[in-house]
Amino acid sequence: MTTAPDHPEDEALAPATRLVSAGRAPEWTGTATHPGAVVNPPVWRASTHLYPDMAALHAGPSGNADGRFFYGRRGAPTQWALAEALTGLEPGAAESGGGTMLYPSGVAALAGALLAVLRPGDVLLMTDNAYEPTRTMARGLLKEFGITTRWFAPCDLAAYEAAFCDKTRCVLLESPGSLTIEVQDVPRMAAIARDRGAISVLDNTWASPLGFAALAHGVDISVMSLTKHVGGHSDLMMGSASAGERWYAKLRRRAQSLGQVVSPDDASLALRGLRTMGLRLERETASALMIAQWLDARPEVAQVLCPMLPGSPGHALWRRDFTGGCGLFSFVLKRGTAEARDALIDALSLFGIGYSWGGFESLATPVDPAPMRSTGAWPLPGMDAADRFGVRLSIGLEDAGDLIADLKRGLAAWSSAQ
Repeated sequence: MTTAPDHPEDEALAPATRLVSAGRAPEWTGTATHPGAVVNPPVWRASTHLYPDMAALHAGPSGNADGRFFYGRRGAPTQWALAEALTGLEPGAAESGGGTMLYPSGVAALAGALLAVLRPGDVLLMTDNAYEPTRTMARGLLKEFGITTRWFAPCDLAAYEAAFCDKTRCVLLESPGSLTIEVQDVPRMAAIARDRGAISVLDNTWASPLGFAALAHGVDISVMSLTKHVGGHSDLMMGSASAGERWYAKLRRRAQSLGQVVSPDDASLALRGLRTMGLRLERETASALMIAQWLDARPEVAQVLCPMLPGSPGHALWRRDFTGGCGLFSFVLKRGTAEARDALIDALSLFGIGYSWGGFESLATPVDPAPMRSTGAWPLPGMDAADRFGVRLSIGLEDAGDLIADLKRGLAAWSSAQ
């Protein structure tokens, strides 16, 4: 992992400053005679890296690290700059000699992390609120490789501990969950996994390192879909996995053996998004909390699932462990039908209907996790069994008042469709 030499005091810099300065090593933003000549690392498009002589060619394979040219699959300054910037945001990565691997999507990053640590015959413990493509991976790809997956209720520590066996090699956590937004006791779960000799992998896309320092809380590998907050503009696909030295080396070997590489053009877009991610998250979080408070007072709403909202499930853990939030949360309607819920979403004009989140535009999608769950953990404890249909909102950068007015029209359509 290459460390930028232009900010020797990086360890003392606040996250907002790191977002601006990280990944801008002078050798990547200039020339030998004019280091740091431009603000952003240029887009290096290259499959072939040329060597000055045969001695350099023979020496090429001996150094497998970012910052060393070899071949396009190992990246070039544009990709290295993004990986370095992400590592600098993850306390516990750079300090321990670790780093960040980039993947062409968030699902690819999850697959890369799991395939780096699991072998045939191993058991994987997976939280039952995991992203559906992750569950599909467990039932398909991992099963075909001879890996058994056991699901556990996301917030049931006793069930989690009971699920371990002598073949448990890895646990996959997702906190908050991307549909039902449960907040898990990640430090405790990571500690239990470590005591049992298992590796902990966290899908940390919701909070990012700005909101939850995964490795500093005991997690071994922190995964993000960079498609979401980092990209921020709904125009790229990418994922990342960050880890300390031991697991970073395994991530790197596995990614290279699978031929994983990201486009330099997409890496440049992700770097651009990274620079403003802090500001966007602050705005989205503030708007999301305002909208969640409004929904919480509506008679049509049975439950708001937003850990930033006092009284909402997971709020105490969020207050204890997190330093920030984001614009993604869900709400559950009082009884009603799927058709009425769909009428609500159709009536919205400022919310797009589409998957993903973390972009500048607001989105709304239906939430009906019951068919996906393996442990029967929906509806959530304390909820009425008849209150099962929900809506997931990704709050963007629009005016919060305008979004509330739009939701008011949607709730009116829901009432009419009942």
